[in-house]
Amino acid sequence: MDLKLAVLIDGDNIPSAYVKEMMEEIAKYGNPTIKRIYGDWTNPKLTKWKNILLANAITPIQQYGYTIGKNATDSAMIIDAMDILYSQKVDGFCLVSSDSDFTRLATRLREAGMQVIGIGEKKTPEPFIVACDRFIYIEILKNQLEEGESESPKNKSGQKDNVDKITPKVIKLISSTISDLADDDGWAFLGDVGNLLQKKQPNFDSRNYGYQKLTPLIKSIKSFEIEQRENTKGRFKLIYVRNKE
Repeated sequence: MDLKLAVLIDGDNIPSAYVKEMMEEIAKYGNPTIKRIYGDWTNPKLTKWKNILLANAITPIQQYGYTIGKNATDSAMIIDAMDILYSQKVDGFCLVSSDSDFTRLATRLREAGMQVIGIGEKKTPEPFIVACDRFIYIEILKNQLEEGESESPKNKSGQKDNVDKITPKVIKLISSTISDLADDDGWAFLGDVGNLLQKKQPNFDSRNYGYQKLTPLIKSIKSFEIEQRENTKGRFKLIYVRNKE
């Protein structure tokens, strides 16, 4: 069954260019039954959002900046999130912001048994990222948009600039996760490895490293070996992975 999700967007803190891709991404995890964006709509900076909101059925919530230097949008979004939580109409929340002010909110929603997905830019502070069950970088969605628009060499080199390097730290994280799940022969089911990686590091995503799925990412690293096994319950083969000795 699809999770019912409340999507709450910090309009002051998120670029409007990738909303379509963002909503398509959110649809992978559940059904966005509530979609709201918060900001001061009298501010010319938010003009770009207006047509996008209609196209994506997102409800704008007006929030005036009463005090200079204070973010009224944050407060409005937090109050709404708690109201939605107590209404018991959703199973999870998608908080779209790069602002660490939502760290406590994400923690509180998870304490209440909610699934919390964060979406923000790579500049998002670590405390907010780890407070979510899953955190998706907007830069990934930007890369996907560029891939769809053009296959020119110039465009591909632009994508590479946005791709993270596979560091020894990343390899160690994957390796230790395989060890945590391995059977007596060292093999672990790749689906379980992916789930545990997500729990250990909510922003872990193979797309950060230029791979659409976990399997090709693992195949690209020489420290691991992969084995495909027949699946008695379905037509797709089961993929197992282990650390090379």
